[in-house]
Amino acid sequence: MRFVLLLKSNQASEAGLLASKELMAAMDAYNDALVRAGVLLDCAGLHPSSGGIRIDFSPGVRTMTDGPFPEVRQLIAGFWMIQVKSREEAIEWARRCPLPPGSEDSQVELRQAFEPADFVAAPREREEPFWTRMEPARGREVD
Repeated sequence: MRFVLLLKSNQASEAGLLASKELMAAMDAYNDALVRAGVLLDCAGLHPSSGGIRIDFSPGVRTMTDGPFPEVRQLIAGFWMIQVKSREEAIEWARRCPLPPGSEDSQVELRQAFEPADFVAAPREREEPFWTRMEPARGREVD
């Protein structure tokens, strides 16, 4: 089972403030534990929304809006993609996520990812599903 842990933004992350040495050490230890357990698939911190773009989709219309975006608590500051045996194991990893020192406004949202098997019942026109074609892109270096 794959899960995404979404680290919600706060005022500091949206201001582009870098994490303290203490928080970086705690995040490194957390990431190392995920790697040692063999559950980490990917992780990254995200730049503030001031550098982002939103694209709103309506029938026949695509509207672009440059950041920053005002709903700080609804934004994502980073993520972890993990693969675990159960929802309970995913919850345990989410509960272990480091809290920024002195922070009272952090939140991690845990969401399960759909797996290819979830769509087996859906009719497919293509012989080769997209997820098998995306494998060569993983780990590819970008110029």
